Amino acid sequence: MEEKDLLKSFKILIIIPCYNEEDRLELSTFEAFSLENAYCDFLFVNDGSSDKTAEMLESFCSTKAHFNWIDLEKNVGKAEAIRHGVLSVRSKSIYEFIGYMDADLATPLTEIPYFIHEISRRAPRPLFVMGARIARMGASIERKARRHYLGRVFATFVSNVLRFPVYDTQCGAKMIDKSVVFTLFEAPLITKWLFDVELIARLKRHLGTKNAEAAILEIPLNEWKDVAGSKLKLSDFLKAPFELFRIWRAH
Repeated sequence: MEEKDLLKSFKILIIIPCYNEEDRLELSTFEAFSLENAYCDFLFVNDGSSDKTAEMLESFCSTKAHFNWIDLEKNVGKAEAIRHGVLSVRSKSIYEFIGYMDADLATPLTEIPYFIHEISRRAPRPLFVMGARIARMGASIERKARRHYLGRVFATFVSNVLRFPVYDTQCGAKMIDKSVVFTLFEAPLITKWLFDVELIARLKRHLGTKNAEAAILEIPLNEWKDVAGSKLKLSDFLKAPFELFRIWRAH
């Protein structure tokens, strides 16, 4: 299907988990993008923030057609916040893809139509689309060296656990087809930070190894940047082997 026909035929939902994002959430950027891309709806999930994030979202979403939000009283972590968002629209059949991105827009919203462009070029259509932070000529990938090298080590572990040649599971930009997204998020996630890996493991169990590998598409991003205030700490990387073991044992 051509890209222009794809945009006319479906809508997508992007879930934005938010925890104490009062100083980083650029709502004007979301609004500007929405004016030019009416096929895309946004669902903000306030993950028990203790600042004014909830007030900001309530005020913003109350007057915008393509924006909604849900409020979680307690902080449950990024994985469960996204899961709550996905399951909250389970009864709606209008979305062909449901995705998620980070509130700090480390992956800019301009990557969304790029994802759709890449999806439109594939037949059969991929079911699980992942952004990949690959530094290359013509792209602007601003990533601290320490995080990059830790990421490469981590990716090696993940590839061995999943037995997939995956490059970057931890990029915060994902889009998942409606045919599998609710199945993948049905049960609570067992890991807090490595839930992306767990979702791939669930897809592998659901479709089988060969079909799952064929259904996954990694897209090299055109732009990505480290944004100050990340909730991810070095200690989270140190816990990664134990979290991977939990995923391997469960799936």
